[in-house]
Amino acid sequence: MLKRIAFLGAKSIGLECLKTLLAMQEAAGCVVAALFTSLDRNATANNKLIDCAVDNNITVYNNIDSILDLPPFDYIISVQYHEILKAKHLACAKELAINLHIAPLPEYRGCNQFSMAIIDGRTEFGCTLHKMDTGIDTGDIIFEDRFEIPENCFVDELVDIAYTHAKELFNAKIGSILSGNYSLTPQIDLEPIKGSQTIYRKDIDRMKQIDLGWDKEKIERHLRATLMPGFAPPYFLLNGRKINFIKE
Repeated sequence: MLKRIAFLGAKSIGLECLKTLLAMQEAAGCVVAALFTSLDRNATANNKLIDCAVDNNITVYNNIDSILDLPPFDYIISVQYHEILKAKHLACAKELAINLHIAPLPEYRGCNQFSMAIIDGRTEFGCTLHKMDTGIDTGDIIFEDRFEIPENCFVDELVDIAYTHAKELFNAKIGSILSGNYSLTPQIDLEPIKGSQTIYRKDIDRMKQIDLGWDKEKIERHLRATLMPGFAPPYFLLNGRKINFIKE
């Protein structure tokens, strides 16, 4: 009997990973039986994801609670899905629920991990396939890929590099996961060595506010970390007014 997969995805990388799963279904003895995505976020990319699902006769759901009313799945696979799953959702996966996190773990959990790595002056970044639990990116590590951050890298450049590595990691290792050829490494075992932090959306504005009294190197790191095309720019305050920085 084919193993059933619930795919939770968003953005262009979600589409690429869904295509990988569709291409390997027969060989892996599995079938993508449902797509969960958002109809309200990342509209252009998610509409392409939905079109791909419809073209392949996959039912699309906008609400994760819908999974509770469906027959159990063998796997839940999440790629850039926007919600933290609760225990009742994770229980719908008979074998494993996994997430592709585009950052190294346990160092960078949550969101805006690219910016924080640059602010922290890191020289290495990564991406991780990990077991999902009810925490924010706290589940056991299954596979990871780490790579150097180029010198003087801006956040949009790091995003592009990380997405490329994440797609390659998913393509290379998802077959091993579906065949049961993997081991689990608890993150708690790595925290004393690598450290850990969780970045929340509320932290974004704090990252973007520049204090001109900082040393030059710190200002430069914050600028490289937060000058992201398509998003509000970093700024400093002058007599109570917000003055934006612009990358030319």
